Amino acid sequence: MSETAERDARHKARMQRKKALIDEKIAQAQDEYGLLLVHSGNGKGKSSSAFGMVARALGHGIKVGVVQFIKGAASTGEETFFRRFPEEVSYHVMGEGFTWETQDRQRDIAKAQQAWAVARHLLSDESVGLVVLDELNIALKHGYLELDTVLADIEARPLLQHVVVTGRGALPGMIEAADTVTEMSLVKHAFKSGVKAQKGIEF
Repeated sequence: MSETAERDARHKARMQRKKALIDEKIAQAQDEYGLLLVHSGNGKGKSSSAFGMVARALGHGIKVGVVQFIKGAASTGEETFFRRFPEEVSYHVMGEGFTWETQDRQRDIAKAQQAWAVARHLLSDESVGLVVLDELNIALKHGYLELDTVLADIEARPLLQHVVVTGRGALPGMIEAADTVTEMSLVKHAFKSGVKAQKGIEF
């Protein structure tokens, strides 16, 4: 047997063993209920990942609710795009910009509480299958909202409703409550090399 044929045979044997293990895990995973997913960390891609899930949900005919905390001073590509589907996406931009821009804690608290009232409405709507709470972690980290209240409202949602929470600095209680947590780590970012934020990439 040639070296290539031998390598191919070893590869096939490994993949057959791997397939058997994965098939067994898939067969054992039978539960189905609404998940709480948290995207945190200092790396790029937390909101982008959440909006990818919005597109995926729409592809399956699932209605979506989006509430953006903090963000809102300028329109984003995601907002412009998903507003094309008003019957499928309930989109709410509730922030007034980054905290270092607003510089008014009491106003930020008031805006966050208004945003949570909208989020609570979506979390009680059985027709909404996915709720994205963009930058909620920032509002919690700065104490604009009470974590216990937020978690209680999320816990009380319809059984099959999924929730995605984004933003750096996720609190330990949020991480503990979540079903899936992804930490985006920063390796390299163009901004640190003096490249400005650009349409289609950053916003």
